[in-house]
Amino acid sequence: MSLVKESIEVGVPVSTAYNQWTQFEEFPNFMEGVEEVRQVDDRHNHWTTRIAGVRREFDTEIVDQLPDERIAWRTIGGETQQMGMVHFQPLDATRTRVELIMDVEPVGAAEKTAAIAGMIDRRVKGDMRRFKEYIEQRGGETGAWRGRVSPG
Repeated sequence: MSLVKESIEVGVPVSTAYNQWTQFEEFPNFMEGVEEVRQVDDRHNHWTTRIAGVRREFDTEIVDQLPDERIAWRTIGGETQQMGMVHFQPLDATRTRVELIMDVEPVGAAEKTAAIAGMIDRRVKGDMRRFKEYIEQRGGETGAWRGRVSPG
């Protein structure tokens, strides 16, 4: 598996950054290679991606979600294998550090080559930068889900 870690400081309160991150269907607006995310229910999302020219569809399950603090997920079924967590840390009343940690198992020759070449790291770094631009330009979130999902 390929471990990817990236953090960024965003100029919005922690609740705004967290609330926006819960709007999974908005991810194609700032995540490169994500064509669509369809939220199935409070815990499950269906993703369509195109990475290194390869189109994949897979499902994710939220395994831990604590408002204004963290969201953790894993893939379920399908070829794509990943798990990750995003942490939200208030720096002050108007700034938040968002840290993303992902463990991704590249599938297929194109994706493995992309991982070795550092393309996954660069893509995540770009996604975090675009998230910062997206939320700061909006000045507010497009929606929110403040429910708690407990591990296990």
